Amino acid sequence: MEYEGKYRKDQRLKCDCLVFDLDDTLYPVTSGIGADVMKNIQDYMVQKLGVEESISLELCILLYKQYGTTMAGLRAIGYQFDYDDYHRYLILPKFDFCCLPALFMEALFIRRLAYEKIKPDPVLRNILLSLPIRKVVFTNGDKIHASRALKRLGIEDCFERVVCFETLNPTSPPPVPTDELKIFDIMKHLAHPEPGVDLPKSSILCKPSIDAMLHALKAASINPQTTILFDDSFRNIQAAKEIGMRTVLVGTSERTRGADYALESLHNMKEALPELWVEAEKDEDVRKSSKVGIETSDSIALLFFYVLSSSRATN
Repeated sequence: MEYEGKYRKDQRLKCDCLVFDLDDTLYPVTSGIGADVMKNIQDYMVQKLGVEESISLELCILLYKQYGTTMAGLRAIGYQFDYDDYHRYLILPKFDFCCLPALFMEALFIRRLAYEKIKPDPVLRNILLSLPIRKVVFTNGDKIHASRALKRLGIEDCFERVVCFETLNPTSPPPVPTDELKIFDIMKHLAHPEPGVDLPKSSILCKPSIDAMLHALKAASINPQTTILFDDSFRNIQAAKEIGMRTVLVGTSERTRGADYALESLHNMKEALPELWVEAEKDEDVRKSSKVGIETSDSIALLFFYVLSSSRATN
């Protein structure tokens, strides 16, 4: 909670940046993409990591709850895998197209995820474009997934940048020799904790880790004191609040601890946060006033130069 006190005193500063989560925030949970991703993660765990199918779902959910993402949890308990390989598996087809490069398969739209489930959202696009404020996407997902989802929504050009998995985790760590691998039995540990034995930490940075959030804000040059986060995760909202951000919980109208606002949908932004548009209009008026002032100053300078030139010519 050290960050909460550090930043709260400046909460009244006006907002100059909006940060949006991607999955189940910019597009709704009803798309079904989230359920498809979970199924693909389970497949990866079984097919690539040798996890028993009978426990794959339980382990997938348990790791997500403990570490923020199943991927981060898998790394924490000792599984070795390449980050890019993991993400490609979630997106690319179940068939083994060994002879085709990944980018070629992407171009042919050969994928595991049915991105057509994400529908274009012109209403959201108009809302985003009506706000002349910095807008950034911050997702635990990889850059290819983020790009595909934003393009399907028709809002990829509404954001200054996307902070994604690769931003915080640019490279996979070197593999550990097979004979040194040891998988931590997290299910057994949580069922029967041993004194003095702690959960292993993950090398992957992701929400809701405060370290991950601070790294993301630094990467995008964002001041948490003047930023609003829109996210569907209670944990992400609470973590953001601790570092001084104002927060909007998306997907419900009921506020939870750490949430300043709660929205069923981003379509309700203008009703819930009209002050954003008021501030935007004020900023626009200031810009117009400054422009008029500059033009007036230029006109006066030109007039003075004309009078001075005419006077010298007469003399």
